[in-house]
Amino acid sequence: MNYELIKVCGMREPENIRAVDALGVDYIGFIFWPQSSRYVAAPPAYLPTRARRVGVFVDAPIEEIVSRTKLFGLDAVQLHGHETPAFACQLREQLATTRDGSPPLIIKAISVASAADLATATDYADVVDTFLFDTRTTLPGGSGQQFDWDILSAYDLPRPFLLSGGIGPDDADRLRRFIHPRCIGLDLNSRFESAPAIKDINSLNAFIRKIKEQWSNHL
Repeated sequence: MNYELIKVCGMREPENIRAVDALGVDYIGFIFWPQSSRYVAAPPAYLPTRARRVGVFVDAPIEEIVSRTKLFGLDAVQLHGHETPAFACQLREQLATTRDGSPPLIIKAISVASAADLATATDYADVVDTFLFDTRTTLPGGSGQQFDWDILSAYDLPRPFLLSGGIGPDDADRLRRFIHPRCIGLDLNSRFESAPAIKDINSLNAFIRKIKEQWSNHL
């Protein structure tokens, strides 16, 4: 295991966001796809102050992404639909700087079911900052389903990636055995929920502690 970043996605409720932020996670994600049960229509009363804010979009127009980036003070934009490399380039040109004065990161989600799906990443390698490898399902994200992580052994592009797709409380030991030089973190969502957009803080805290302990032991 060679990663240390934790992203918790699908947040909406203010006090739940506050509790997750207090855990010291690195990224907290907000889903702006209206069909999602975790959809966020307006900024909640509490927005993360420690974790970086990520907006998750599915085939949204650039104008909407730019608007929500400003409204929510986003530090990163995650493209989780069929956005093209050209779209990502145009988006980067129009995004303003973040709260700390740097340009927002652009993360491209790639749906994975077989090694052939990794070829999709090649077209985006020069236009995004990070990939997120998720399980290929009929709907984008939040399925709780896993793909075969061994597929990622074929990934050899220079861009780093986050591992996503149905990671749950019982996966810590399995993750300890997962090693890839480009994996920089984990994306956690539905399997840590008591209800859509409500994270189980005790379960999440225990998992994060175990993961970070395992990571420190491998330094």
